[in-house]
Amino acid sequence: MAASRTADVSARSGTDKREAIIRAAIRVFARKGYFSSKVSDIAGQAKIADGTVYLYFKSKEEILHSIFNRMMESFISDGKKEIEGIERADEKLRRISELHLERLGADRDLAIVFQVQLRGSIKFMREFSAAGFAEYLDIIRKTISEGQKQGIFRKDLNPVVCSKILFGALDEMVTNWILSKKKFELAPAAGEVLDVFFNGVARA
Repeated sequence: MAASRTADVSARSGTDKREAIIRAAIRVFARKGYFSSKVSDIAGQAKIADGTVYLYFKSKEEILHSIFNRMMESFISDGKKEIEGIERADEKLRRISELHLERLGADRDLAIVFQVQLRGSIKFMREFSAAGFAEYLDIIRKTISEGQKQGIFRKDLNPVVCSKILFGALDEMVTNWILSKKKFELAPAAGEVLDVFFNGVARA
């Protein structure tokens, strides 16, 4: 019994330390840029020894991958839960869009890493596009296809193209929010994006 409790405490401690490293990396990457950052910068931000970082991550690149993977897993998992009880496809898209902007709007450092640092090289973009990003887009695509079957959206439109258009619009709103010198809430922009999007896909 005692050994089991010790193992549980150790596991929680390891998870907490890994989380602290990821949070520190997000802050450092957002402030200094991925390519200008060092593992020692992340360790300093997390208030741990440099060597401790390597107990959890092999490299700075693996930390960046972990940030992306964790974010996409959260987006996908929470997105599925949020739309599970919604019947109309247009309302599903509305909730997905709101959640997208709510999450990134609540963490500016994470938004900067996602919008800027993850796109710092063709290599990264190819790797991330082949990962959770594709699954996220597929959720949007399936929802649009569902809306076509429900008679809400035009059937002559390509769901793949539509999913990329919607994501691109949301993506641009996040980028604009990051770059803007004005302070404003990001989440309400979902309504404006969808008003424009739906006017293009709704049946006459």
